Amino acid sequence: MSIKIENLCYKYMIGTPFEKTALEDINIEIKDGEFIGIIGHTGSGKSTLIQQMNGLLKPTSGNIYIDDVCITSKGADLKKVRQKIGLVFQYPEQQLFEETIAKDVAFGPKNLGISEEEVESRVRNALNTVGLDYDTYKDVSPFDLSGGQRRRVAIAGVIAMEPEILILDEPTAGLDPRGRDEILSKIKEFHDKYNLTIILVSHSMDDVAKLADRLIVMYEGRNVITGTPREVFRRYDELKKIGLSVPQVTMLAMELRKKGFNIREDCITIDEIEQEILKVVGGRND
Repeated sequence: MSIKIENLCYKYMIGTPFEKTALEDINIEIKDGEFIGIIGHTGSGKSTLIQQMNGLLKPTSGNIYIDDVCITSKGADLKKVRQKIGLVFQYPEQQLFEETIAKDVAFGPKNLGISEEEVESRVRNALNTVGLDYDTYKDVSPFDLSGGQRRRVAIAGVIAMEPEILILDEPTAGLDPRGRDEILSKIKEFHDKYNLTIILVSHSMDDVAKLADRLIVMYEGRNVITGTPREVFRRYDELKKIGLSVPQVTMLAMELRKKGFNIREDCITIDEIEQEILKVVGGRND
């Protein structure tokens, strides 16, 4: 599935003294199978934007197309749209409520009216996808798990709906480093295995640098920069002006260059800067 957004604007509380423009003139195209990172500081419009993509919020003006079907037109079947686009909010584990993990993950699929056998198959697959063995965990209470495991159960509940696009709003917020790494690795595995379109909202430049094919940079309700992580993080001065930074690896590369080391300044992963440093060290040994 592809997403195309044209001239999108959204205002809160129109006609009141508190009217505020949250999104303005957004133009974005996301291709099938892409892994997109959306970055920007708090209040830049990231969460508002993703809620437009599955019809939770209706734009003030502009259009959104999902596989060439305009979901913002009058009479659009938003129920079908939401079945195709899974949205995981921040702290999704706060929405867990069933007595067992299997029942919680099964809640969404059951509402689709599919057979019990299909529901069980989806629950099993979803739990295994997020790294929780079905037979081990199906009868366990979600409230007996660690924070990272509860987060995975909540994500499994969305995966069990078998969406064609998965949107995650700060999926690692509040987790310790181990929990964060577990969640991100499972999301990456899920993307690679099923070639699913994934949209990840994040404050972490390091995370999106490792995971995303392209980045969308939001600032004051506008998408001000779009490009690959390497293209975006080369524009350090622009990012700094809007309150954003670059991955720690990129910052290290820039500092080493300032000290006279011949290292690429657009390194975005640990492997890349390791290779650059080894080249420098090897050259000096020669």
